[in-house]
Amino acid sequence: MVGVTKRFPGFTALEGLNLTIPSGSFFALLGPSGCGKTTTLRLVAGLEEPTAGRILIGGKDVTDTKSYRRPVNTVFQSYALFPHMSVLENVAFGLKRRGVRDAGARAHEALRLVQLDHLSARRPIQLSGGQQQRVALARAVVNRPAVLLLDEPLGALDLKLRREMQIELKQIQNEVGLTFLHVTHDQEEAMTMADTVAVMNRGEIEQLGAPEELYELPKTAFVANFLGRSNLLTGPVVASKGDTIVVDVAGTKIEVPKARAQRHAGHVTIGVRPEKLLLHVSKPQPAAGVNVLGPGRVIDVSFTGVSTDYLIDVPGIGTMSLFAQNMVFGPVVQTGSEVWVAWTVDHGFGLSDGPSSDVSTASDTPTETDD
Repeated sequence: MVGVTKRFPGFTALEGLNLTIPSGSFFALLGPSGCGKTTTLRLVAGLEEPTAGRILIGGKDVTDTKSYRRPVNTVFQSYALFPHMSVLENVAFGLKRRGVRDAGARAHEALRLVQLDHLSARRPIQLSGGQQQRVALARAVVNRPAVLLLDEPLGALDLKLRREMQIELKQIQNEVGLTFLHVTHDQEEAMTMADTVAVMNRGEIEQLGAPEELYELPKTAFVANFLGRSNLLTGPVVASKGDTIVVDVAGTKIEVPKARAQRHAGHVTIGVRPEKLLLHVSKPQPAAGVNVLGPGRVIDVSFTGVSTDYLIDVPGIGTMSLFAQNMVFGPVVQTGSEVWVAWTVDHGFGLSDGPSSDVSTASDTPTETDD
């Protein structure tokens, strides 16, 4: 996509969007409702026309090409299977309409890919939700499109099945080697499956990169708070020590690696993920390469299974979130306990903007049913 703008009456969904998706990759557009991700997918599919800009697939300009003539297929959340046809007939439908001679054989091959060939004679109503989604995937893959568009394809599935399908989708993408463009608001889904994630906000790409990069080194407060949870601290840079900067956070000196900070001077916002924090019931001894904040007071303890989530009120700073892996039965400390938090300097990061955690977006358009 080159300089793509899409305007609706009274609303601009995309403004000058430039986006390149590598061939053969699993690419995810991630963002909250109204950010423009579904509009982007619909533009690629040819279901919407851009107000300005160009759309190229495989180097060919398809901006003015009708949707049915584009080398794309879409898998929707609603499956969109023909109820009066068998599973095999659903998968072979597009091939037969194009006059492909071995449509049946290719449909069986696609069903084997999603491990459903043994159910080829059944009707969609006789299948579970996960099986219907796999049939929809087989129907799209069988056409070998240049780009397979996935529009919130797992949103209707329960949590366990959704996680199983995440793994299966990634395996299928690796096997067939197609380019997958996946639209989702589910951060875990995007990070689990995609090679590259583009985080969208208000019609623009806020940050693009590998899932690990976006999580470990968010550049903005929006990305830091949308991809998981972050503790954000603000203060002036008061010193520079070799490979780190020193930030005064409510009277406490906090170090951040220069290589992990977007700005090295002035008033900055730094962050650390909750799982990187260590909980101490007494003030830890100063140590090189370790930041310490406290004392604070535990104001909430939530058991989540794998970990316990502690909310800690630190005077002059606010509430900090800490995830502690459950290595023993029950919480380590109770509500009201006095604690300190510490983390390795190398686990911190510095943002390019301020600490705002607002992920609200502009009003949606009627054309974006789930975005």
